[in-house]
Amino acid sequence: MNPYENAETMSRGLSINMPGLMKDVYAWMAIALLITGFTAYHVSESPFLLSLLFTSKLSMWGLIIATVALVWHLSSAVSRMSLRAVTTVFLVYSILNGLTLASVFIVYTTTSIASVFFVTAGTFAVMSVYGTMTKADLSRMGNLCLMGLFGLILATIVNFFFENSFFELLISYAGILIFTGLTAYDTQQIRRIAETHDTGATDAGQKIAIMGALSLYLDFINLFLYLLRIAGDRR
Repeated sequence: MNPYENAETMSRGLSINMPGLMKDVYAWMAIALLITGFTAYHVSESPFLLSLLFTSKLSMWGLIIATVALVWHLSSAVSRMSLRAVTTVFLVYSILNGLTLASVFIVYTTTSIASVFFVTAGTFAVMSVYGTMTKADLSRMGNLCLMGLFGLILATIVNFFFENSFFELLISYAGILIFTGLTAYDTQQIRRIAETHDTGATDAGQKIAIMGALSLYLDFINLFLYLLRIAGDRR
């Protein structure tokens, strides 16, 4: 999924300012990651919030549905929303993701979370630089990764009922490959938008930056989670 595609249609004709847009994309992504990490850690330290969120299947599923609904709404309605509304939804989504990811601090040791985070950051940085610098067209690879993503979702749903540990391991490795490829592909897509659009003092440009940040944020979070399943040390 490329949630910034709808934003691209809003601002045809804006002037070229690739460094400015890319800088804004990474800035918004960093803000979202900080909010998610801060929320997840502090929720994991609160027995009351943990019991509220994770003792009831209803509350957990409600949280998952809310995060999916927010991404869908933001991706489909960004062109009709104000910059303030887009920013608010993006930040709220970061908080909700932090609530769901609080369980990570319960299941895995803090040391392994930190080490996997740095591995994820390094992998993400390499693939993002590659997506920015390469002259090769990554569209075919991106389409394959997107098709693989649908298969990954289906396999995850099936394994939810069968709970096969070997199958889960295969899913994790597939997830790492898919989101590593998507990082490069999404970065190249954002770069192409950046070559023809300017974020300077325009609401439309900032919306593009936020949607690009959302795309890379999702790549980073998913890559981190799949790496953690393989390399993380459980408590």
